Amino acid sequence: MMPGNKDAIKGVQLQEGTLRRVWGFARPYRGTIALFLVAIFAAALLALVAPFVVRGIIDTAIPNNDRGLIVLLASIAVAAAIADAALAIVQRWCSSRVGEGLIFDLRRALFAKVQRMPVAFFTRTPTGSITSRLNNDVIGAQTAVTSTLGSVVSNVIVLLTTLAAMFALEWRLTLLTLIVLPIFIIPARRVGTRLQGISREQMGYNAAMNTQMTERFNVSGATLVKLFGSGARERSAFERQAAGVRDTGIRSALYGRVFFVALGLVAALGTAAIYGIGALMVVDGSISTGTLVALAALVTRVYQPLTGLTNARVDLMTSMVSFERVFEVLDAPEAIQERPGAIDLVDPVGSVEFDTVVFRYPPASASAIASMEQNAGLGGDADPDVDVLSGLSLSIAPGETVALVGASGAGKSTTISLLPRLYDVTGGAVRVDGHDVRDLTLDSLRAAVGIVSQDPHLFHESIGDNLRYALANASDEQLVEAASAARIHETIAALPDGYDTIVGERGYRLSGGEKQRLAIARLLLKNPAIMVLDEATSHLDNENEALIQDALNNAMVGRTALIIAHRLSTIRSADQIAFVEDGQIAEIGTHDELVAADGRYAHQLNAGELVG
Repeated sequence: MMPGNKDAIKGVQLQEGTLRRVWGFARPYRGTIALFLVAIFAAALLALVAPFVVRGIIDTAIPNNDRGLIVLLASIAVAAAIADAALAIVQRWCSSRVGEGLIFDLRRALFAKVQRMPVAFFTRTPTGSITSRLNNDVIGAQTAVTSTLGSVVSNVIVLLTTLAAMFALEWRLTLLTLIVLPIFIIPARRVGTRLQGISREQMGYNAAMNTQMTERFNVSGATLVKLFGSGARERSAFERQAAGVRDTGIRSALYGRVFFVALGLVAALGTAAIYGIGALMVVDGSISTGTLVALAALVTRVYQPLTGLTNARVDLMTSMVSFERVFEVLDAPEAIQERPGAIDLVDPVGSVEFDTVVFRYPPASASAIASMEQNAGLGGDADPDVDVLSGLSLSIAPGETVALVGASGAGKSTTISLLPRLYDVTGGAVRVDGHDVRDLTLDSLRAAVGIVSQDPHLFHESIGDNLRYALANASDEQLVEAASAARIHETIAALPDGYDTIVGERGYRLSGGEKQRLAIARLLLKNPAIMVLDEATSHLDNENEALIQDALNNAMVGRTALIIAHRLSTIRSADQIAFVEDGQIAEIGTHDELVAADGRYAHQLNAGELVG
C-alpha cells in the first residue's frame, strides 16, 4: 500500500464467528485474562493516588505545619508506587502467559493442519507462505489478544478513571480539557492512517527481500546464481528492496516524530490552559492551589491514552485479520481424509490392484488456499481439467515385481502416487490386500508402502537421524545392516563422523548415488510389504547400479515391488512389464513376451529409450 492510500481495512468487516472462535482459543486462559484486567484497573486507580497526595500536602499539611500528615501522605505515595510496580509485573506475567500460550496453541493447530494437507497443497503453495502463517500471522493473532486488546482496555480504563477524578476535583477545568480533544483527535487519525499505509508498504518490501533471501540462499539457488553469473543482478534486486525498507523507515520515523510533536504541543496547550485559567480561579478563591496542581498532573494522563485510542479500531481490526488468516488455514479442505470406521491394514501380504482407475489432479479450490497461492503468482486454477489416468487397470500378486514403462508424462508416477494415497482416485479404485485404500487408516497403509523416488529427500540432519526416520528406535546394528544391504555402509564408515555426519540441506554433501543408496537403506530399514522404486537407480553408475540392483533383488524377495525405470537392466527381470500410454495400460507381459509381440515396448526398446 502506498502512503497516501486509504486505510487498508476501512469498511472491512470481520467474518461472522471470528470473535467467537478467537474466544475459543483464549478460553483456556480466561482466569489469567481476568487477573490481567483486574491488575490494569487497580493500576489505573493507584496512579490517581499521587495527584491527590500532592493536593493534600499543599492544601492541608503545609498550611497546618502538620509533619505527621506529610509523612503519612508521602508514605501512601510510596506504597502506591510499590504496589503499582508489583501490578506491572503481574500484568506482564499475565500477558506473556496468555500470549505465549496462544502462540503455542495456534502453532500446534496449524502445524497439525498443514501436515494433513494433501500433496497438491504443497505443489501450489510456496514454503514461505506456509511459514509466514505459522510465524507472522500467529504472532499477529497473539498480539490481538494481549498487546492490542490489552492496550485498548488499559487506555479506556485510564481515561475514564482520570476523567472521573478530574470531574471530582473541578468539573469546569475538566470540560476545558475536553474542548481541545477535536484538535487532538483529527490530526491523530489522519497521521495514524498515513503511518499505517507506510508500515504496510514497508512490510511488503520486507516480504520481497525475505523471499529473495530464502530462494537464493539455499544450496540450489546459490549454485544457480553462481552458474549464471547473476550476482550483480541479484545484488541490484536486493538493494532495491532494502532501499524500499530504508526509505519507508525514514518516512515512518519522520511522520511519527511530527505526529507526536504535534500531540505534545496540543497537550502543552491543554496543560497551559489548566494552569492559566486554573491560576485565575485560585486567585478568585474558586479552587485551591493543591487542586490546581493535582489537575495539572492528571491532565497529562488524559492525552496519553487518547494517543493509543485514536487508531484503536484500526489496530484491533488489523490484529484480528491475523486470526482470520490463521482460521483460513485451519478451515481449508482436507482432500485426503480417513473415512469413518477406517480399518488398519494388518499383516499386509502385498496384493495390489488398480481397478479401472480414472484420475485428474484436483482443482485449486479442493487443495489450496487462494490467498497463499496468489503469493506465488499462480492464482486461479492452473491444473488442466483433463484425466491423467483414464481407466487404468493392473493387478499385482503378492511378491510379484511389476515394472511400469512408457513415455514421460504417460502417468507412471501418478499411478504409484495413488497407492499410498498422496492423491485419491477420481474414479475406480486402488486396492491393497483386497481393501480399497480409502477404507484403510492412513498410518497403516503408508507403513505398508515404501518409496524411493528419483530425487530422494534428506533432512539437514545426521545420516543416522535420516535413517531412523524410517524406524525411530532402530539400533546401531540395524542401521549398519540396512546400509550394508544398500552398499552404502563402507562409504559412511569412511567419513570422519560416520553415521553422525550431517548430510547438509537436502543431502547436498552427498553425491547423487550416495543419496540414492542412503534412501534405499532407509526403505530397507522401514521393511514395507510393498516397495515402490521411482527411477531409484537413475543416479548410479554401472558398477554401483549393479550392486544396488543385487541388494534390491534380495530385498524384494517375498515383497511386492512396483518399479518405474528406464534402465533395461532394472526392468528386464520383472515378473511383468506394463507399458503405460495415455493413462492406460497399453500392453503387459514379460520382457521376452513384449519383445516378441513387437509392440510399443519393443519400439521403445529399439529406439534406444531403454538403456542397458
